[in-house]
Amino acid sequence: MEFKTAVFYFLSAILVFASLRVITARNAVVAVLHLILAFFSAGGVWALLQAEFLAIGIVLIYVGAVMVLFLFVVMMLDINIDRLREKFWSYLPLGLIVGLVMVFELGAVLSANSLAVAEADAPQVPAGVSNTKSLGRLIYTDFVYPFELASVVLLVAIVAAIAITYRGRKATKSTDPAKQIRVRAKDRVRVLQMPAEKRD
Repeated sequence: MEFKTAVFYFLSAILVFASLRVITARNAVVAVLHLILAFFSAGGVWALLQAEFLAIGIVLIYVGAVMVLFLFVVMMLDINIDRLREKFWSYLPLGLIVGLVMVFELGAVLSANSLAVAEADAPQVPAGVSNTKSLGRLIYTDFVYPFELASVVLLVAIVAAIAITYRGRKATKSTDPAKQIRVRAKDRVRVLQMPAEKRD
């Protein structure tokens, strides 16, 4: 078995395991950690295919930005923060394992590309054309309908997240500006005539 094939099966196995843990973990923090591992493994698979733009994009955008949004959503849910803080150090071994696996995956992908074992099966791109330009051309020509379908799915996911976290309108003491404008000055202040009293 080639080194590239072994790295691919290694990354794929971790990706499948992390994806299963995302949907089976009862704790939201554990699910988020496994989702980070799944994104990083998918980025390693893209790097093996010499799609550097997709690999860097999934690591920077999804692991760096989207996971911050996911953590923000987890914080918005009805989770007891005090209980999470009590078990904070219990998540440290899992976080260290996820980090070490990421480092090992990154080293395996970089060593596979540096040993030039991935260049034999890579598609040949003409000179002066980047893989980003080729990717954009394919997305907006041959795969435009799946791309639009993916955007609709993301829009539905956003609406669903808002619907889950929406708790209804809270009863607040607010005033109507139109009623405030219609009030006359004589209705605001009333001068009461009270008889003076003498003290003995």
